[in-house]
Amino acid sequence: MFGSPTEAANQWWSNRGYYHPMRDLPKSPDTAPCRAALEVATEYYSPALLNHSLRSYIWAAAYAADQGIAFDDELLYVSAVVHDIGLVREFDNATIPFEDAGGHVAWVLTAGAGWPAARRTRAAEVIVRHMWAEVDVAADPEGFLLERATGLDVSGRNADDFSAEFRSAVLRRYPRLDLAAEFAACFRDQAARKPESRAATMVSSGIDGRLAANPLERD
Repeated sequence: MFGSPTEAANQWWSNRGYYHPMRDLPKSPDTAPCRAALEVATEYYSPALLNHSLRSYIWAAAYAADQGIAFDDELLYVSAVVHDIGLVREFDNATIPFEDAGGHVAWVLTAGAGWPAARRTRAAEVIVRHMWAEVDVAADPEGFLLERATGLDVSGRNADDFSAEFRSAVLRRYPRLDLAAEFAACFRDQAARKPESRAATMVSSGIDGRLAANPLERD
């Protein structure tokens, strides 16, 4: 349960200069690639999708801190912020899943930021894997963290990772707005055009109901 920090978590937050290690919200890394990712997301996302992406970073970074999971902060932030860019009209792809399209956008974005090819590929992998049912934390900590964070923000899975007070603080910073309705519509559209996609599987398994039942909708 979030709120009982491990020694590793305290050290993680201490290294970033936080006075209250497990009460304050994570601060985004202040690097040129992170600023570029946020600029792109702010330009193209709806307000609800932008807030969803920023919350996803917070859930992921905070969970990692609580569990003592080592991760690449810049890689996680960039991947989290643009992980749904393939859902927006300007970057939607007619044939491939939206997470694959988003991975390609991240590869191009980070190429412009000067990342080497292997690191660009890692950003694409993290974005693609956020739609997997499960990611091995040892093999891909950033992919694991983003998958867990988006699962919470969309469907409410593992909501008890965090205290009610922490969840409320995140939602005050980045309100959900009309995320449930917008996300359900996006996924239905993806499913109709790409019936073999993971989005189609999630629609057929009842994502609309999980979105509506998410405890974050009531926090």
